Amino acid sequence: MTANATPRPGGSREDGVPAHVAVIMDGNGRWATQRGLPRAQGHRAGVEALRRTVRAAGEIGIRYLTIYSFSSENWSRPKSEVLDLMALLRRFIRKDLAELHENDVRVRIIGRRDDLDADIHALLTEAEELTKDNGGLTLVVAFNYGARAEILQAARALAQEVAAGTLDAAAIDEACFERHLDTAGIPDPDLLIRTSGEQRISNFLLWQCAYTEFVFQPVYWPDFGKAELAAAIEEFRTRERRFGGLVAHTGS
Repeated sequence: MTANATPRPGGSREDGVPAHVAVIMDGNGRWATQRGLPRAQGHRAGVEALRRTVRAAGEIGIRYLTIYSFSSENWSRPKSEVLDLMALLRRFIRKDLAELHENDVRVRIIGRRDDLDADIHALLTEAEELTKDNGGLTLVVAFNYGARAEILQAARALAQEVAAGTLDAAAIDEACFERHLDTAGIPDPDLLIRTSGEQRISNFLLWQCAYTEFVFQPVYWPDFGKAELAAAIEEFRTRERRFGGLVAHTGS
């Protein structure tokens, strides 16, 4: 692959299990509404679904699992809901970090941190530092993340290097650009799953999903688990992945 070639996703094993799965965890609020519960209950049930999914990903042999936990646009939600989501994040890291570490899971955080509360910033840093040498599943948590902002930040960083004379503009290629993304060093997703039946990617990994296979499932996130993950992987196995090229055919 040349420096200007389109990067490929992480690939899949011989049994068709994708190396990198990204998930848009959607439907917590609607799940709660259907049951006559407050939205906060839906988010709490969603954390349980996350625990199930992380365990299942490790058991299945997925190498990277990226979750869209909180977008940069989510700050516009009602203040009470945002506060509840922040409390759930704190609880998840404090309660689950030790188990993740014991299971050899490495945690990576992508998204802006400069405007986060100090305690949340510290928790995210702790999760990364504690697990940085682990060699099992890499759990990538997109928190306060927006793909357009990520791309703009990468472009600004490259522009500053060019202005400083440390980078020739003609030398900028895809590999150079990717080194400035939050996901530097992480292969592109092979499979993106969105729950709740919605069919859009909502400013999530726009650059990285150029050749990703999408599977949209009608189940709300709190009901997601190993069976739903396995079903998405089965759908992934049926896809013909050409990466913009042609499939080689043999014949007489």
